[in-house]
Amino acid sequence: MERGWAVAGTYRGRTAALVAAITGFAVLSGGGPAHPAVPAEHGGPPAAAPPPASAAPAVLQPAVQQGTEGEPTTAGVQAALGGLTTDRALAALSFAVVDGGTGKLLLGGNETAPATPASTTKVATSVAALGLLPQTTRLTTKVVRGAAPDEIVLVGAGDPTLTGLNQDQVRIGGSPVDADSAPASMPDLARQTAASLKAAGLTTVHLGYDTSLFTGSPFHPFNDGTDLGPMSALMVDEGRITATDDVDAPGRVADPTAQAVAEFTRLLAAQGVKVADQPKEEQAPVGAAVLGQVQSPTIVRLIERALTNSDNTLAEAIGRQVALASHQPAGYEGAGAATTAELARLGVPIQGVQLFDGSGMNPGNTIPAAVLADLVALAASPDHPQLRPVLTGMPIGGFTGTLRSRYTAAEGTADGAGIVRAKTGSLSGVSTLAGTVVDADGRLLAFALMSKGFDDAGAAHAAMDRIVVKLAACGCH
Repeated sequence: MERGWAVAGTYRGRTAALVAAITGFAVLSGGGPAHPAVPAEHGGPPAAAPPPASAAPAVLQPAVQQGTEGEPTTAGVQAALGGLTTDRALAALSFAVVDGGTGKLLLGGNETAPATPASTTKVATSVAALGLLPQTTRLTTKVVRGAAPDEIVLVGAGDPTLTGLNQDQVRIGGSPVDADSAPASMPDLARQTAASLKAAGLTTVHLGYDTSLFTGSPFHPFNDGTDLGPMSALMVDEGRITATDDVDAPGRVADPTAQAVAEFTRLLAAQGVKVADQPKEEQAPVGAAVLGQVQSPTIVRLIERALTNSDNTLAEAIGRQVALASHQPAGYEGAGAATTAELARLGVPIQGVQLFDGSGMNPGNTIPAAVLADLVALAASPDHPQLRPVLTGMPIGGFTGTLRSRYTAAEGTADGAGIVRAKTGSLSGVSTLAGTVVDADGRLLAFALMSKGFDDAGAAHAAMDRIVVKLAACGCH
């Protein structure tokens, strides 16, 4: 498996490489604020306005060394890992370690066999989305005029992060969010709509709602109603039972569309506009005048949020945007098929890949470890700077997201804190980890570890983390 690419860009020394890893490889080249997307015709994928011709695109440069200095070797990686890959805590392990500078497979074990990716499926979904959608893409939830003068239609854009909070109330980690990350606000949508209606002399309306953007069953075949509820093109606060901006809050309502419509009705009433009769489902008239609209964060921010927090609902919504951009049905299987097709277009070897959703909750999904490591390495490749948010969105060991409680002194892996960036995956009897680490020579390594059939999930996690820490400590040449 001598896959690879030419290396461009240089980070000299361990210190620079660690800074690059911790800050998300955030060396910017040009750019400026994101530009709002041009609203797409309803039923199609979102479009984005191109940046001004004078502005260079804002991209993140790869943290890889140039040339052969410090180039890792198979023998070096094998010597560093020793017997860690045969740890009994891991049961059946498939793994792959790839040089981020060349894309070359350095070491693997059962790496070409199909394996259950669990939530590392989100890496594939994210790569496909960034391959297809402009980085400035935003999802626009809007209210338009209906067929009659006193009718309005609330049109879902497939944005589960639409919130019932005012934007100035939203906090992540206790801090206000920046403009690119701030979710669309339903109270703001209600204020805009009410102002437009009052200007037309209307204070009582009939409300319709349009969820036709998504197709197929809203129910995931392995839906647990806690981390993932029914999907709808019209949702508020990801359909959580308790309205909150806490990304980790569990529990989902049985009908997220009804929840969103009821909340919008309440917010309109608070603005002095009454909804007469029961809202009804209907498609918005083509070309209808817009009364109000709000936009999601950029697709880059949505992807980073989905990866950091392993957000299943958001990942499924992103998968549906991949399907729409590929002219596939915007449901679970359409998302999986569209993602697989886009990976193939990007040159990823997809033998052994089967995807039936965007989040990884389906245990029928399969991705070989070698392919998963290739996806991570591709995101670090200088040939694909648009994929860099896959790396910046990954949790940081010991600090953020699903890795904040790992890489600790208690498990003997504290040396990986702040250095490891990786996406976790967990299903019953399945644990996966895929990401990047910088070795002692400042070389970026991509890895995928996929374990199945273990008895103790905590012990499996610790065993995986010990492997990654050894990669960080080695000069693997």
